[in-house]
Amino acid sequence: MKIRIVVTLLLLAAAVPVLTQTLAKSDQELPFVYTKWKHFTVEDGLPNDHIFSVKVDGPRVWVGTEDGLALIDKPSGEVVKTWKEEDGLPWRAVTAIEVDPNTGDVWLGLFGGGLARLSGGRFDHWHQLNSGLVNDVVYGLAIEHENVWVATTAGASRYNTRTGEWAIFTEKNAPMEEIWNYGAHYADGKVHLAVWGSGVLEFDVETERWREYLDPDGEMEIDLYRDDGIAHVIVTGVDYIEGVLWVATYFGGSRYDGRHWRGYAEQEGGLPSEFINFIKARSAAEALYCTDKGLGIVVDGPGDTWVVYTRDPETGRGRAKVTKGGTVVELVDMPIALSHSFTISADADGDDIWIGTGKGLSWGIGEGYYSGLKPRPLHAVASSAPAAATEEGRSR
Repeated sequence: MKIRIVVTLLLLAAAVPVLTQTLAKSDQELPFVYTKWKHFTVEDGLPNDHIFSVKVDGPRVWVGTEDGLALIDKPSGEVVKTWKEEDGLPWRAVTAIEVDPNTGDVWLGLFGGGLARLSGGRFDHWHQLNSGLVNDVVYGLAIEHENVWVATTAGASRYNTRTGEWAIFTEKNAPMEEIWNYGAHYADGKVHLAVWGSGVLEFDVETERWREYLDPDGEMEIDLYRDDGIAHVIVTGVDYIEGVLWVATYFGGSRYDGRHWRGYAEQEGGLPSEFINFIKARSAAEALYCTDKGLGIVVDGPGDTWVVYTRDPETGRGRAKVTKGGTVVELVDMPIALSHSFTISADADGDDIWIGTGKGLSWGIGEGYYSGLKPRPLHAVASSAPAAATEEGRSR
């Protein structure tokens, strides 16, 4: 596992008084904390509890699971329809969902089944044997005007929905040292691909030229400099918003504003884990990192203020931990938060957030949501440092 070189500033023996003193402050600027949650599992109508993908589409929320597709009606808060293979879904595992903003068509990435489109109540299906799709194991999708980009385990494909033309991108015509594509994203004339072993690839739609984002130190085991580029070339997710590139890897997170890089590591106290499954950017300052040990939301990028959400597997209760510069400033206990701490997918929905986990879908309801930081009273204060230690130990 990659080891970061981090200088520890606080001795463990001094941790308790520092934590207690910091938690006692109630007049500082703090981020919004989601304290109202709703869960969806098979008991609520989902076809499966393992949530690979979630996509908000106005009043509708599309949910891709390990065994089927579901549609949630947000106003009623109910699962209103599900599809499995016996209902016409071409493949059981739905790993990616995108909605065409112009047509309303729902595009589905299938883990082993290729690409599907739900349009007018009918499924259309593309795979290696009937199309130019480079591989049937699909991890990510992006809609770029009339094109659908498909990230697969053997490269990326681009499908033009108007002409029916396919283009394939692999190591033969793109700067891919490895061809395992984990994710795709389109915004502002740029397509970004998250590639396992090849970093982030940026495709300029107008010029059709590629640009690479790599870890400049070239080390696979040690990150010599935190802010020199992406944290690692094994990239699992990418998002681009307001001119800022957000990157998720299996060894930490990164943010790039076009001039300066900012790296995020677990050892610094904010990111819950460096094993990141997915990233969803909300703005140039806020991004949701889905990790194997909880959901981490950085709210003031390139700053270092985080809210981390976890679930206690013994009690089922939720916990939110707020840190600033690696120091815990608030611990919030609540009846429920995430349905599981292993988080896989996410989408932002105005003031709300939707989080796919290893056991159910979690809807964070943002009553009173605000971005960034502002003065507010503390939600709750932990009485001692062991409470924080317990949360860390049970977060997985």
